[in-house]
Formats: sequence, C-alpha cells, structure tokens
Amino acid sequence: MRLIGTLVIVALLSGCASYTTPGGAVAINDLSTPEINRLMAQEPAANFPASIAVVQIQAPGYRSLDTTGYGQGRYSVVLDRNEATERALLQLNAMEGVADIGPLNRLLLPTQLDSVEALREAAARLRADMLLLYTFDTNFQVGDRRFRPLNTVALGFLNNKKITVSTTASAVIYDVRTEFIYGLAEATSADESAANVWSNARVVDELRVGTEREALMQLTDEIEKGWSKIYAIHASSGD
Repeated sequence: MRLIGTLVIVALLSGCASYTTPGGAVAINDLSTPEINRLMAQEPAANFPASIAVVQIQAPGYRSLDTTGYGQGRYSVVLDRNEATERALLQLNAMEGVADIGPLNRLLLPTQLDSVEALREAAARLRADMLLLYTFDTNFQVGDRRFRPLNTVALGFLNNKKITVSTTASAVIYDVRTEFIYGLAEATSADESAANVWSNARVVDELRVGTEREALMQLTDEIEKGWSKIYAIHASSGD
C-alpha cells in the first residue's frame, strides 16, 4: 500500500507542470564608481569611428529556461546569442561613426564580476573605445499577483486567469578608458495571453522571449537615435 501511495504521489507531482521565472535585471548605475567628484571629472576619450563592445548583464545567478549567466559577484553575464541580438548588432554596426561592434567573449571575462571596471578591462583587450551594457527586467503577472524573478509557478493552478509578461530593456554606453557615460536608452514591451498557455513551460517562456526580443528591437532604435547626438557632439570636438 505504501508503494502504491508513493506511485500515486509521484504521478500527481509529475503531472503538475511548473515554470520558474528567469533571473532579474541589474541596476547598472550601482556598478559605477559612487564618488560624485570622480564622476564629474570623467571625460570622453573615445576615438571615432569608434569600436564598441557589447554585453548583456543580469542579476547574480541569472538563469532562464535555456540560459545560465556566467560569473559570480554583483551581476552575471549572458553570453548566448540569438537572432534578435544578431539583428541588433547589424543595425548598430551600420551607424555613422561606428568602426565595428561585437559582443564580449567568455575568454576575456573574469569569473568575479563586481563593477563596470571588470567589463571595461575586457573591452580594452578588444581595443574597444566604448562599452555598451544592457539588461532585461522581465516581470510576470497572473491576475492581480506579480511573480518576482526565480519564482516557481505551478501551471496547473492558474486556469481562467490572464497572464501578462512585460520587459523593460535598459542600456548605457560607457567610455572604456574613463568610464564617462555617453548616453542612456530604455524601451518596454508587453504581451498577454490566457492562462491555458501555462500548461507547458516552453510555451510560457516563448512569451518572455517574445517581449524581450521586441524590447531589444525598440531599445536598438532608441540607441540609434541617441547615437546621432553622441557622434555629432564628440566626433566633431575631436574627442
């Protein structure tokens, strides 16, 4: 009887699918030097046309259904590339005043990640003039309940409720040499669906992937708009 009871429990548990929300975003500003005087003293030093290194950073211990963040410390780095990131790189590489643009490589990164300086050093090894950081802040809401990063949601108990997934993508462009900030950009995308899609974790994750892809596309457009001002100001000044 105990064996039968155990088998019944296992069957029930296996039939109750779940989805774990991915890790969170990073407050990029918290990774920079805090001293006001030092911040105000930073100057642009990039050469034009500029070489730009790009990297996605997320909260420590970041993971999603398909991705695990690299490194430990105050943030982790997402190194996986997909069609959306490739399209974004192609669009940014076509901007006036850009010599080349590309992602940072695992081989250049330290395992301990606590500040922007670690990424600037990696970018410097690529002889990059600028460092473009971006992060995704993706939130899941079921009815009136909001699920924070790394929450496990039992999919079978969410029938007849609306699911809303929203992603805010944020970016900052640093000078590799001085940590001067050239500009910021942000974009938000959202999607919703009936709860019956939550019968399968892969289908749920496709909502996340879709909002992050759309947010990245919008973010890329915002970066492109801001870049025209960056190039007009700093390239003409000879910096």
